[in-house]
Amino acid sequence: MSEVTLRVNGETHALDVDPSTPLLYILRNDLGLRGPRFGCGLGQCGTCTVLMDGRAIRACMRPVSRAEGEITTLEGLSADGELDPVQQAWIDEQVPQCGYCQNGQILSAKALLDRNPDPSDEEIRQGMNGALCRCMTYYRVQSAVRRASDAMANGAGGANGAGEAGGEVDR
Repeated sequence: MSEVTLRVNGETHALDVDPSTPLLYILRNDLGLRGPRFGCGLGQCGTCTVLMDGRAIRACMRPVSRAEGEITTLEGLSADGELDPVQQAWIDEQVPQCGYCQNGQILSAKALLDRNPDPSDEEIRQGMNGALCRCMTYYRVQSAVRRASDAMANGAGGANGAGEAGGEVDR
């Protein structure tokens, strides 16, 4: 065991944990966060996605010893009762069916829009490619990403606004 310091959703946490423990387990079991979920355990489905300094990463594959910078989970997107434009778009477009994949979908969309505020439909499909949905709500996901992009362009910055980081998923 060793002491690991994490900055999650704006708060600093000092934990005595095995440094090889997946970040996902620390977030859920030690910090009590329920946004990131266990899906495949292989970094392929996207259910465990969190943002690390604005980049989408797979928390099931990232050892806590390699978790550096600001970590944002689904719980950290909204602030002071105001939803992030991506979260609001998900509600407006009624994206979820079962809802299990929505953590990964929303955080992947947030990273995409922070990197590219006005993506084409093809760029949306590519940017969301790693977030799998068994209910096949991909058309609604694409509509929600487009809606969030429009809202951000019209000044709805949300809790965290649009950052400069983003990009492909880091495992």
